[in-house]
Amino acid sequence: MTTRLANLCFDANDSLRLARFWAGMLGWDIYDETHEEIGVLPTDGTRFILIFLPVPEPKVAKNRLHLDLVSQSVEHQAEMVDSFIGLGARRIDVGQGEDADHVVLADPEGNEFCVVPPEYSSEGTGLIGAVAYDAATPALGSFWSEAIGWPIAYESGEYIGIRAPDGVGPFITFGPPVAPKSAKNRLHLDVSPTRDGDQQDEVERLISLGATHVDIGQGGVPWVVMADPEGNEFCVLTPR
Repeated sequence: MTTRLANLCFDANDSLRLARFWAGMLGWDIYDETHEEIGVLPTDGTRFILIFLPVPEPKVAKNRLHLDLVSQSVEHQAEMVDSFIGLGARRIDVGQGEDADHVVLADPEGNEFCVVPPEYSSEGTGLIGAVAYDAATPALGSFWSEAIGWPIAYESGEYIGIRAPDGVGPFITFGPPVAPKSAKNRLHLDVSPTRDGDQQDEVERLISLGATHVDIGQGGVPWVVMADPEGNEFCVLTPR
């Protein structure tokens, strides 16, 4: 396997403001505040970076990707929610119901995320327990498992979770509910070949797994924009 997960990217109307919010919430470091594209670097061993990319379009639909942040107890969950609201988050209703054990919040630009109880976690996940995809079928998890070399960690009914081979860090989870895709996702993953890999070879391998090329108006850029089998955009970067 020569491809790794590199970044989780957010489209942002105000990239600096959103980067500061997520850095403050996660306790991560902002890489550079002098450019429109802002990176937020993990301080807890998480293997991917958060990237905030400026776009003019507002958010118009529920995201297909979101983060699950893990609490340590019921009391800690309430403390986390209060703290995040103090940073600029707000409670939202996405149909979770009053008896849900998780709390659904939105960041200052409306991107959903969940604060979940400890049982959603596993040893070594840190604050981010999972990058969660709304997926029509568990088969999407199998695609991403092959794409980035993360083995399937669990399968339960309509849900599947994958995790880095050493069992450290967040899961990527796949499961319902899923709504019809109506616009470009505001969150997407970047993958990259390792230094001894080849971008075009990896693009062809991903196509053999079910990915497709997509045009989102990217023009002449050094990365390749693709979509997974359910139409979720992702980028294949140059080797690094």
